[in-house]
Amino acid sequence: MIKKFYGPPGTGKTEKLIRRAMAYVRTGTPVNRIGYFAFTKKAANEAKERMLSKNRQFQKKDLRYFQTLHSLAFHALGLKEENVMQDYHYNDLGRILSISVKAKRDIDTSPYLTCDNEYFQIITKAREKDISVWDEYCTGEYSKDIKPNILKHVAVNYFEYKDKTNLIDFTDMIHNFVEKKNICPKFDVVFIDEAQDLSPIQWKMFDIIKDNTQDLYLAGDDDQAIYAWAGADVDRFIKEPATEVVLKKSRRVPIKVQDVSNIIVSRIEGLRAEKDYHPKEEEGSCLTINNLDNIDLSQGNWLILTRTIDKSIKIAKELREKGLYFENKYIKSFNAKLYKAATYYSRWANHEELEDNQYEDIQDYISYEPVDWNELVPWFEAFDKANNEEKNYIRLLLSNKEKLNEEPRIKISTIHAAKGGESENVVLVLDNARKIREAVVRSSKKRDEEHRVWYVGVTRSKKNLYLMRAKIERHGYNL
Repeated sequence: MIKKFYGPPGTGKTEKLIRRAMAYVRTGTPVNRIGYFAFTKKAANEAKERMLSKNRQFQKKDLRYFQTLHSLAFHALGLKEENVMQDYHYNDLGRILSISVKAKRDIDTSPYLTCDNEYFQIITKAREKDISVWDEYCTGEYSKDIKPNILKHVAVNYFEYKDKTNLIDFTDMIHNFVEKKNICPKFDVVFIDEAQDLSPIQWKMFDIIKDNTQDLYLAGDDDQAIYAWAGADVDRFIKEPATEVVLKKSRRVPIKVQDVSNIIVSRIEGLRAEKDYHPKEEEGSCLTINNLDNIDLSQGNWLILTRTIDKSIKIAKELREKGLYFENKYIKSFNAKLYKAATYYSRWANHEELEDNQYEDIQDYISYEPVDWNELVPWFEAFDKANNEEKNYIRLLLSNKEKLNEEPRIKISTIHAAKGGESENVVLVLDNARKIREAVVRSSKKRDEEHRVWYVGVTRSKKNLYLMRAKIERHGYNL
């Protein structure tokens, strides 16, 4: 039996899968015979925590197959961490080849490699699609700057580098699992979340899993398929034969926000599954703004979404200048160590007794020992060894009465990294990158993917959506 759940934004497809998994447990299915495979490590851990919360008798070790597909391959192949290429290996290879390579893989948000070098992008995408590098180059929409001889040179050296160092990459894990298909465990039931983001080679792994389970549930939303740039095959998700169910009610998206999202998905020209879902019974709002000065960020929870990392860095700089406390990619905006030392110093100045380690924290930033309490100056003047920019920022945060001992109200993220996230107030920065604009012009598939990216961005809003115009209007996404 195969069942497919289409889950529009906020309709609770993950919760639906977890409830279904619990139903199997209640009818006698051993939990170690249940496979739950999420697209990201973060999502897999979240599913595991939800399962644990529904049955206190479970322990984490019992949920051994609540993981990513890459983790399943990793353990089935008997690999160790030192067998797998890390970010620095790609950067090292770039130095060997005398080309610029900035590669990064954030397995919490995506198993796909992010790389600024287009040659590596082609190689990685070819491997995900399970085709030759040359075929990917010939059929893909790549810039005219790509030189076939250099592409061949980079590809040959990449594969030789892995052989010489006895390393494999994330895609190799899946390829090796597919080649050694008899290593797949046997399941009673398998759940695969965010299936719209699977690449062709991951779909081959799916086929093996399908042959090793009695029941199979797929969940996803083709309108939120935003990894085509890495080789994800959304068409396969739509076409996969199964009993189909559309989850009808969103607990997140208000009426005004859904109206905007409908405009976006109506622009998708390729294959798409029609899904009629109902927004929550709240009007919400959608306003267009010119810049962050048009909104009051001093109150409430905010998610500021950008299309590119470069833009998120610029937004972060702007928020610092405003003296606002925020988080950018899980990193809080202020220097916690400096703030802690400032707190201790203020207590010290009020004649409170400190512990030895607290004195040491203060001494990291001060080059003298005050003798006369009456001559003590404020911490931001006393901390002569501290960075002035950081000092001034923390002073501004405190003067704005930001609660630095709490989680930040404002989060900055790229749209890709925010998938699955939500907030009462969402600012969607409509600026786009030159490379993206050029790719969209060349390819209808790229246009469809771009519409899906912005659809994901819009539907993070639980109440108020603010569309911030691009600095140069022709460079922005048109909403």
